[in-house]
Amino acid sequence: MTGASRGLGAAAAVAIAAEGAHLILVARTVGGLEETDDAVRRAGGSATLVPLDLKEGERIDQLGAALHSRFGKLDMLVAAAGALGTLTPVGHIRPEHWADVMAVNLTANWRLIRSLDPLLRLSDAGRAVFVSCPEATGRDAYWAGYAVSKGGLETLVRLYAAELANTRVRANIFDPGAMRTGLRAAAFPGEDPTMVPSPDDAANAMLPMLMAAYPHQGERVVFA
Repeated sequence: MTGASRGLGAAAAVAIAAEGAHLILVARTVGGLEETDDAVRRAGGSATLVPLDLKEGERIDQLGAALHSRFGKLDMLVAAAGALGTLTPVGHIRPEHWADVMAVNLTANWRLIRSLDPLLRLSDAGRAVFVSCPEATGRDAYWAGYAVSKGGLETLVRLYAAELANTRVRANIFDPGAMRTGLRAAAFPGEDPTMVPSPDDAANAMLPMLMAAYPHQGERVVFA
């Protein structure tokens, strides 16, 4: 579970914990991970905390080996971490800002697949869900960095899903729509947050996609 310290990642962790699962919680912020861990335990689950900056690709590469050594397999992957970048005209995006948003939203997810795919294949019914957004369609001006990274992610997941067609693993895309998160607050600073749905609602909508009985492959599920 990436992005597990807040927002949809934290909400999804609690929803999954209510099913009695043991979770691997990944995020940069130790304090946030500990808060999610407390909520997971209250919900009836347990967790292993992995403080990790997803821009540190080599550490993602090491994650799969570490999890295999300790757990032997992985039943679910929820890739919920995201970086907004800057909302500005395409020609005004600074190279370092472009690199950062691509590293978190696209490259890190490729490295997660590369590292964790063998563990998902060892599960009786591995499930992977990657979180996208409406901006992936490229319709909104000034969202270029974020939109391109999420559009690339959706293409990556569809290709990965096609490669999984003859396996027991399923990979899909989840678009939670508007949620009351820090990322949205940064993108829409004048918005009244009380008018925006909680991540808890989206997390509950995502939950069936992580169940063994979920049959779909490469699907884009929109929750709105």
